[in-house]
Amino acid sequence: MTNNSNTSPASLASGWLHTAKFLTTAPELHFLPALDVPEFAFVGRSNAGKSTCINTLTQQKQLAFASRKPGRTQHINLFALGKQGITDAVLTDLPGYGYAAVPRQDKIRWQQVMANYLVTRENLKGIVLMCDPRHGLTELDEILLDIIRPRVADGLKFLVILTKADKLTRVEQNKALSIMKLQAGGGEVRLFSATKRQGIDDVGLLLWQWAHPAPALPAA
Repeated sequence: MTNNSNTSPASLASGWLHTAKFLTTAPELHFLPALDVPEFAFVGRSNAGKSTCINTLTQQKQLAFASRKPGRTQHINLFALGKQGITDAVLTDLPGYGYAAVPRQDKIRWQQVMANYLVTRENLKGIVLMCDPRHGLTELDEILLDIIRPRVADGLKFLVILTKADKLTRVEQNKALSIMKLQAGGGEVRLFSATKRQGIDDVGLLLWQWAHPAPALPAA
């Protein structure tokens, strides 16, 4: 049987992610619509490359807003995924955290909003944490890991994306990958570079599999 590259798993995932379109934005949790499709939240420190990662995965230059002043995006943004106009999953872009120029009271408020979202959002099926491997996990990243750990133990999918991997040598990449696998608490870890097109297929395929889990095989 001839392998058609257009129907390869990576191509299927890529085409699916390209369907992403803006769904809604919310300044507070109670403005979010109740949804019954899997939701995957992208989180991370401001300037960790979150918007660039989302735009690269979806092959859309301005889907996720990349502010010139990191930390200024203060809304929860939802993007619908699905072909033929049928939404089968949602990507959630949560505000970046930890940027020094944001007033302290705003930091505290958004940390609470994010914590509530990560703990209470019923259809949340996966979390993607952006991390710049040159800096490693920050204190706020560690707090986030503590918040989601119970849900991950209950089956919530978790992925750490080591962004800007092109800034590291091959040896440094391997070291960062090994360290993060120990810190991720059972989650997946992938190296990623929008510039070098590294990790795009791997991450895209993983998100596709999260949204479309293979049916369980019948018992022998």
